[in-house]
Amino acid sequence: MLDFLKARTRPPTETPGHGGNRSGGKTSVPARHGKAAVTFAAHLRFDDVSRRYGETLALNRVSLDVPPGKVLCLLGPSGCGKTTLLRIAAGASGRAPAACSSTIRRSPVPNRFVPPEKRGVGLMFQDFALFPHLTILDNVAFGLRSPDQGASRAEAHAALERVGLGQYAGDYPHILSGGEQQRVALARAIAPRPGVLLMDEPFSGLDPRLRETMREDTLAILHETRATCIVVTHDAEEAMRMGDSVALLRKGHVVQTGTAPELYRAPTDIFAARTFSDLNEVTTRIEQGRAPTPLGTFDAKGFADGTEVIVCMRQGGMRLLGQGEGAPGRVLDTRFLGDVGLVEVAVQGFDAPILARVREADVPARGTEVGISVDAGAVLIFPAENGEALPSS
Repeated sequence: MLDFLKARTRPPTETPGHGGNRSGGKTSVPARHGKAAVTFAAHLRFDDVSRRYGETLALNRVSLDVPPGKVLCLLGPSGCGKTTLLRIAAGASGRAPAACSSTIRRSPVPNRFVPPEKRGVGLMFQDFALFPHLTILDNVAFGLRSPDQGASRAEAHAALERVGLGQYAGDYPHILSGGEQQRVALARAIAPRPGVLLMDEPFSGLDPRLRETMREDTLAILHETRATCIVVTHDAEEAMRMGDSVALLRKGHVVQTGTAPELYRAPTDIFAARTFSDLNEVTTRIEQGRAPTPLGTFDAKGFADGTEVIVCMRQGGMRLLGQGEGAPGRVLDTRFLGDVGLVEVAVQGFDAPILARVREADVPARGTEVGISVDAGAVLIFPAENGEALPSS
């Protein structure tokens, strides 16, 4: 069942300032920008949603709940069902999803398709989808259905002002940079004051610095409008930075949902662990409730003796020590990554080199004999049938 439920609370008389966002950080919204119009936040719920394309089961009994005014990030590899779920919420799938019923604003309509224009949703796509023959103002006003054209254009212009592009209202999209076109797409999405905003990998086409700015600006605007939002992404860092909660999908299933710290610190399986961390992995067997490895023996509560497990060690939790300390190793290679360095270390007992992320100032020279250990808090243990161990490199 897919529910859009209008929240009963009225929007606040004052909206958060430009300096705040959901993660508590600062945004880079210029002071000249106006305020985004406040909407009535909607409650969005997927209940036992499935979708099949021929022999392919794209979604398998997916249930998710997005409270009013919150941001949910759908995270997962290509083909896992993220965009299919978004299209169902938008009404762009062309038919009701299989094996579920829908409820729109508290009115049950089992297995009946509700057109997009009656759902109160805003859409923002990866490719911007701007009309080249319309002015920038007309692009933003396209989704406004008010019979008063003057009022519609005023709403559209206010949305453009909020994203800092009011001065380009009479121009055409081709004169804008990619980042500016993305801002126009955002203005068009928020102009109708949707209760739900759906964003399909909206920042993937931008360069890294601009992507970060757009994320922060978008979060500030979402905070102001109080719109409920779903963001589709395959970037784990983006999901952790933007989402009040994250839903990790794989092959049409929801693997795990929760806040970013919950998914990072307590992944439910090795797929989730690999999604949120760069790991070194080694296969071993439990002995007396512990998992022995060449880098130490770790507590493995909940596993019976003799069970084959994969011990995962986060690269950021590896510690390079002086020669004679920890497990002996030799530095094979180093890679400069800016503030940190990636160090490749040969360690006896491992078939492949261990990778350690350390401060750039602490990167040893190639060929250096070192000791290596791992923080116990950076170790995760999963049953071997949960997934084959990957090479440490």
